[in-house]
Amino acid sequence: MPTTQWTVDPLHSEVTFKVKHLMIATVTGTFGSYQATMQADAPDFSDAVVQFSADIASINTGNEQRDGHLKSDDFFNAEAFPTLSFTSTGITPVSKNHFKLTGDFTIRDVTKSIELDVEYGGTMVDFYGNTKAGFEITGTINRKHFNLNWSAVTEAGGIVVSDDVRLVLSIQMQKVAA
Repeated sequence: MPTTQWTVDPLHSEVTFKVKHLMIATVTGTFGSYQATMQADAPDFSDAVVQFSADIASINTGNEQRDGHLKSDDFFNAEAFPTLSFTSTGITPVSKNHFKLTGDFTIRDVTKSIELDVEYGGTMVDFYGNTKAGFEITGTINRKHFNLNWSAVTEAGGIVVSDDVRLVLSIQMQKVAA
């Protein structure tokens, strides 16, 4: 197991999701409170081991009523299941700076293996001497596979919320001083 420790820099990271509404437009949401750690010794992070969690109570779609609905038992049930989590199980190089990251993703009381696309943006030392690494992470899950089953149909027969949810994360990790 790699020994070099990294932690997320929340000031320079963003955790978002996107879902179709009425199948004609996309609603974007974010998680404002999350934690991520990584262990990796390889300079290209091809040996990375990743842990991530997000606080459901920090969900924000820009609409207080919708956020409350998402926190309810119709969706995340934040009271009973206050966090979602991801634990990596493997990473596979695809090309120079692109990887497939697999892992166990848990929402509510369901854990499923998912695969995410990762683009490694590079490593840089900031103004304060901290080593930072940047990653763009994307993937799609089916929300119903995680017991996020609420559904509705409009009077005209249109679906209100799609089953597919796109995950879009822009993550900057900071090397933890030894």
